[in-house]
Amino acid sequence: MYNNAQKGEAVAMIHLFGIKYAKQIHEGKYSIKDIIDISGIHKSFSTELSKGIKLAKYVSFKTNP
Repeated sequence: MYNNAQKGEAVAMIHLFGIKYAKQIHEGKYSIKDIIDISGIHKSFSTELSKGIKLAKYVSFKTNP
């Protein structure tokens, strides 16, 4: 999602990934560090992924119209 993001939306895509996959991340007991390492993006984006996962409790994912 990060690599295919439109210009200026890369960080939002990290948040969206966290929102979309929060349940699987929790159920699979995946660490944020491991997800970031596997993705190949800079480790400083760990905070952004964490924000997305936390937001998942309050928002729902929808696809583009």
